[in-house]
Amino acid sequence: MASKESQLSRLEKESEHPDFWNDSANAQRVMKNLAGLRDEIESWRTHQQHLHDLIELVRLDDRTLQDELEIEVTKLESDLQRRAFTAMLSGPYDHDDAILAIHAGAGGTDSQDWAEMLQRMYLRWAEDRGFTTEILDTTPGEEAGIKSVTIAVGGRHAFGYLRSEKGVHRLVRLSPFDSAHRRHTSFALIEVLPQVSMDEADIEINPGDLKIDVFRSSGAGGQNVQKNATAVRITHLPTGIVVTCQNERSQTQNREFAMKILRARLLELRQAEREEERAILRGEYTKAEWGSQIRSYVLHPYQLVKDHRTDYEVGNTQAVLDGDLDGFMEAYLKSAPSKV
Repeated sequence: MASKESQLSRLEKESEHPDFWNDSANAQRVMKNLAGLRDEIESWRTHQQHLHDLIELVRLDDRTLQDELEIEVTKLESDLQRRAFTAMLSGPYDHDDAILAIHAGAGGTDSQDWAEMLQRMYLRWAEDRGFTTEILDTTPGEEAGIKSVTIAVGGRHAFGYLRSEKGVHRLVRLSPFDSAHRRHTSFALIEVLPQVSMDEADIEINPGDLKIDVFRSSGAGGQNVQKNATAVRITHLPTGIVVTCQNERSQTQNREFAMKILRARLLELRQAEREEERAILRGEYTKAEWGSQIRSYVLHPYQLVKDHRTDYEVGNTQAVLDGDLDGFMEAYLKSAPSKV
């Protein structure tokens, strides 16, 4: 707590400097850190006061307060569990906002419907946690569901929580799109990237390496079709990475978000290359393939959601699909090292 308060004091002094806003990017990062630290410190102070009040109630030795004490102890234990969970978020970008991308895989219409089910699941999870979400880019399915979607998730430790979800997710169910109502297996790929500023990412992007196209956002027709070319597609020529942003906003805003996504993808690429080099040196490198799912959601012939990395499983599949993911995230964070 003392180190956090010392850090807060240092950042507050920095923000009061007359030249503070000369570097707007750095100023915004400092103000974001300030807000996060203030919230964290205030939260701990509230927790300490709650504990102090509870101790005072216990000292009264009043049997009529027993029911109230039990309720307060349960609240305190729940709060401590949540704080222990947050303490595991110690990776270099765990405090950042996140970019979540969902891509339908093998399985045709069923997989596109599965991708939309996952979109709903993560939107519900973010809403329950008080995070903000914004759909930056989406490609609808041909018959149902979506082929892909990119979502900006805003909130303290958003990336830290969501990095546990990166990988292939598998669904087994009776298909609503099969006239014979047979069991189908569908796949979707989840990508999770940190929203990092230019200086935090330490990624240099040469403007000459970019091909930038603007076009009209695709819509459902009628009033939803954009009359102006506001959507942006950026191609990074050296790597072939292509990012698009076609939210119904200005071209400038879409371009800024597309650049954020590009920086995040280049950061991920650099991290993957380093991990690959280290693994080869250790003699344990194996190429990651599409088919290696991290989690299975079985709706038929029985109900079960199981994470194959941790063996954590839940029988209440509907609760999971409604956004109850903290158990899976906590199990992963306990078992995996902090990394991008």
